[in-house]
Amino acid sequence: MQVQTQGSVMDPKEVYGPFFGNRWIQLTFAVLGMVMIANLQYAWTLFVPPLRQAFGWSLPAVQLGFTLFILFETYTQPIEGFLLDRFGPRVFFTVAGVLVGIGWTALGYVKTLPALYFFYGLAGLGAGFVYGGSIATAVRWFPDKRGLASGIIAAGFGAGSAPFIPFIGRMLEHQGYATAFQYTGILQGLVILVVAQILRNPPGTNHASHAAQNKARPEGKRGFAPWEMLKTPHFWLIYLMFIFMATGGLLVTAQTKPFAKDIGIASSIVILAVTVDRLSNGLGRVTWGWVSDRIGRETTMVIAYTLNAVFVFLMPILGHNPVMFIALVFFIMFTWGEIFSLFPSVTADRFGTTYAASNYGFVYSAKGIGGILGGYVAALLAQKAGWTTVFDVAALMAFLAGMGALILNRMPKPVLPEAKTGGGITTQG
Repeated sequence: MQVQTQGSVMDPKEVYGPFFGNRWIQLTFAVLGMVMIANLQYAWTLFVPPLRQAFGWSLPAVQLGFTLFILFETYTQPIEGFLLDRFGPRVFFTVAGVLVGIGWTALGYVKTLPALYFFYGLAGLGAGFVYGGSIATAVRWFPDKRGLASGIIAAGFGAGSAPFIPFIGRMLEHQGYATAFQYTGILQGLVILVVAQILRNPPGTNHASHAAQNKARPEGKRGFAPWEMLKTPHFWLIYLMFIFMATGGLLVTAQTKPFAKDIGIASSIVILAVTVDRLSNGLGRVTWGWVSDRIGRETTMVIAYTLNAVFVFLMPILGHNPVMFIALVFFIMFTWGEIFSLFPSVTADRFGTTYAASNYGFVYSAKGIGGILGGYVAALLAQKAGWTTVFDVAALMAFLAGMGALILNRMPKPVLPEAKTGGGITTQG
């Protein structure tokens, strides 16, 4: 891959060398970083019952920790993206490794809910650094395969906990939750520190380079800045769709074991289901990302989100059967995980990659609202109205997200203010 900047072509391998300048090496290590933050979100459901048993905390109280993790992971991303766009990923992945390592490991020592909230939130802050930097790596290094690359990156997060789930399950059973937190926390922090030393932005694609290019060549192309993106109706529709889709998947992520316990599903079946859904989550991100490169992002969204609504709706109806429980978890996550490959791609398609990390940071913050709804609010609603109501609401939201994709597909692409006034600047994908 060669990068065009200021009238010249820059070869990443000449700038960084054959190893660091190889975009597949960059993608591989970005995926590895995502794998190291996957447990923070997707293995959490396994820790909920042991924590409740150890301290007598209520389900909503424990799941507030999950909600706070999601909030710290998502709502800090616009700021993190702003810094990543300007200074590159290395320093921020280094900080992330420290935050993830300390935050997740410390959960093995907490004795109070405030301590649980603080350290889980700290781990979420580090996870946000890793997530934003990894997604930016995909959309910048692979402009020709944006959906596929974003899907591969996102699969690292969606499926990354799968190899750990059986080991975590055994540690929880034989050594306790504290040991499980400690071992995985130290490992994850150290690996992220290694990843930090590898990742680079493609030469000429950071904010400073684009600013210099635009100043030297007023006719040059650039993408939307965040404040310009926020003024478009496209952003707000995308944001609402993200909220609707994030809720159902995070509901399943956080509540699988509590829901299974209430309907009489054995713990061994839950462990298998959680392992399977990590794999289907990752598979869905790659598969639907690849499909979107061929049939279009919005068409892919309509198909996947509508299917997701059906599977979520069926969970409280058929999920009492262990085989159906596993199958429905598989298909829910297979048709949900792609939001993390489709939304960064559709954002870059419409708003360019000049401010890729910053812009997607704003879009990704919608996951925070989904975390509130799928975590704490879902736990409260389940106590008051039952699990069927919870899943019905989530299914309706997924269906509405699919209808939103139809609307988005019919909207003309946004145009920068300079282009509207004859400045000649258009978005760059």
